[in-house]
Amino acid sequence: MFPLRDENPTLLVPVVTIGLIVANVGVWLYLQGAGMSQGGLGSSVCAYGLIPAEVTGLTEGYTGIDFGPGAPPCVFGGLTWQAALTSMFLHGGWVHLISNMWFLWLFGNNIEDSMGHLRFLLFYALAGLAAAAAHVLSGPGSMVPTVGASGAISGVMGAYLVLYPRVRIRTLFFIVFLIRVQAVPAWMVLILWFATQLLAGYTDAVAQAGVAFWAHIGGFVAGVLLVKPFENRKLVRARSARVSEV
Repeated sequence: MFPLRDENPTLLVPVVTIGLIVANVGVWLYLQGAGMSQGGLGSSVCAYGLIPAEVTGLTEGYTGIDFGPGAPPCVFGGLTWQAALTSMFLHGGWVHLISNMWFLWLFGNNIEDSMGHLRFLLFYALAGLAAAAAHVLSGPGSMVPTVGASGAISGVMGAYLVLYPRVRIRTLFFIVFLIRVQAVPAWMVLILWFATQLLAGYTDAVAQAGVAFWAHIGGFVAGVLLVKPFENRKLVRARSARVSEV
């Protein structure tokens, strides 16, 4: 199941959403070298990624992480909680980046439209920090660097569930050998997605998949809880009037 687009018009130009996408792509191309060099990619992940054990101070007795031949060792003693912010702009590969930016655009423009630009930017940052906290709490001794915008984007998805549960989303379904595009309510897409994260988190699938499922869960819950305090009621009313006219 992969969401393609929603039937949810916007009033504002989503400048923050666009800016975040540009920033993520810029970091990937400039700082991470578009993943062309394994050593460069490893260095950026080590320097700016979130390492739970560094945050909790559980690296005593360890000097760093060996990523294998061709990659420089990841030496401890760098960023701690600051990495919760910097890691939000790093990615591990093209697929990781493109999928995250697709979800950010799909859901982010409508949430920005309902909050306004500055509120949305603060909301996005807080959701990302909540996701980082959930990840650290789920494995305080982990020495594996974590990168990606998906925790913050999960918060945007949680906000979308609260504000627009009935909006229809055209979704690509893969059923055995059948591929079909079907418009379904947003609540179905988002709740199914969240359920898969919970299932994976509780079965410790992170060990096999290398995905920070608890960061997704924490970000999503934060989005659900924070969306109402952050929404701009004037913008929401204007959006409702616009949708009614359409």
